[in-house]
Amino acid sequence: MIMSSTEFFKNLPPKECAKCGEHIEEMADCYSHQCEDCEGEIH
Repeated sequence: MIMSSTEFFKNLPPKECAKCGEHIEEMADCYSHQCEDCEGEIH
């Protein structure tokens, strides 16, 4: 049986920071892969 697109997106796991693994609160226009703390670090 084919899953509806709405059901598919509801079942996705929470987005995690690529650097530290913390959960990121997703926003409709956010394409970042790091949390605010990791993005603010100076390399």
